[in-house]
Amino acid sequence: MTEPIRLLHFADLHIGVESYGSTDPTTGISSRALDFIHRLDELVAYAAAHDVDLIICAGDIFHSRIPTPTYQREFAWRLLDMARLCPVILLEGNHDMPTMLKKATSIEIFDTLEVANVTVGNAYEVHRVETRRGPVQVATAPYPHKARLLEDESTRGMSIGEIDALLQQQVSLIIGAMAKEVNQDEAPRVLAGHFSVSGALLGSERKIMLGRDAVVLPSTLTDPAWDYVALGHIHMHQNLTQGQAGKPPVVYSGSIERIDFGEEHDKKGFCWVELARGATTWNFVTVDARPFQTVRVDVRESINPTAEVISRVEAADLKGKVVRLIIQITPANDPLLHMREIRAALRAAAHHIAAIQKQIERPQRTAWQGDASPESLSPMQLLENYLITQETPEARRRVLLEHAERLFRSSD
Repeated sequence: MTEPIRLLHFADLHIGVESYGSTDPTTGISSRALDFIHRLDELVAYAAAHDVDLIICAGDIFHSRIPTPTYQREFAWRLLDMARLCPVILLEGNHDMPTMLKKATSIEIFDTLEVANVTVGNAYEVHRVETRRGPVQVATAPYPHKARLLEDESTRGMSIGEIDALLQQQVSLIIGAMAKEVNQDEAPRVLAGHFSVSGALLGSERKIMLGRDAVVLPSTLTDPAWDYVALGHIHMHQNLTQGQAGKPPVVYSGSIERIDFGEEHDKKGFCWVELARGATTWNFVTVDARPFQTVRVDVRESINPTAEVISRVEAADLKGKVVRLIIQITPANDPLLHMREIRAALRAAAHHIAAIQKQIERPQRTAWQGDASPESLSPMQLLENYLITQETPEARRRVLLEHAERLFRSSD
């Protein structure tokens, strides 16, 4: 019996994300961009250590459609490292495509230069790839751009919903045709696609979507012709056929580094696949992605909110993390919050401060307390009523009233 083919599947690299970082003085590159590059280094090291046969990147290599030469260089170095190990398939994602389809994509240069062992999946077609453990059929399904798949004449006069339905139908027909083609050969088969699948759990990629999204039906991908479906585009790792007997694994590997706080709790990594006709197994391998953490502090009842916030910051394990601090506070004790001291404490504890947000509780105006008219009350009674209407915490109210009483006495 032949040995299973060792496939590494990853996606949504997004080299070029610079949010929540600063310029690294050693390299001149954003510290956040380096996080994404370092995750790729982890992946390449794993592939080398486990004797990989085939690597598939299921789209969105760069974050920008026009990546800087520096980011192109950094990826090219890693691509050459991968290509020295085994054949590499680079699928075009929506972030890799230009706004005008006549222009070159951000990864087309690797096809133009005929980089050895690298195939750019920029069309819906089946590639027969020779690996050290045998051949593999890889069907590439790049991001389904309407202008590529539908003629203008066919959509004239249609509503947006009708165009989306027609595009979905066209993608289904094309993938169905590729399934029939791979059935002509007994070699293991992989479908690599970059698109959203109806019913998949979405992550923060919704915030960085370029234009309207194309959605593919799950039934399009579950043909038993496929041994494994390697997906990109959605950043949350998931298997869409989990527990469904007789259907191939339809897997989003997810992004390999966190983009923002929408992915704070998501595990990041890639998929290691033991590919065999009708007997494929796989597992998810986590990487050391930059941790994100939200720290929430409620100081609405505090008489020393600054000290309480700093205490919480120092007690939290924030080393190496991108941190967002959210402080719940009232108008009464907001003036006691010293942001400079809080920011200094946070800067000493965290890798990067993403944001410090104050959620100031704005109380609704309440009716005058008591039956007496304001004119009949003493200054102390007036102040106490005011503090009550402002919903000042009782402990702080007592302290303020004590100070006020001393002031009133000294003025007599």
